[in-house]
Amino acid sequence: MIFKFIIIMKTKNQHINCYLCKYYYVTWNKKFPHGCRAMGFKSRVLPSIEVYKHSGIYCLLFNQKNNTRKEKLKKNKDIIA
Repeated sequence: MIFKFIIIMKTKNQHINCYLCKYYYVTWNKKFPHGCRAMGFKSRVLPSIEVYKHSGIYCLLFNQKNNTRKEKLKKNKDIIA
């Protein structure tokens, strides 16, 4: 499934969206606001762009988050109701 996603992204000439990855995090460093826990680095741009710029391949460690914020809010409303 991940390989299909990477092939689709490659044909559209777009980068992987790090905001949907469970390893992405926002740092407190103003100079390097984006971070990747899987690769262990911080950068000025999204980590997937940095990976592609230096290696020429799309990020192979992308792992989509299990729950989005909307799903969590919906689940909480169902529990309360």
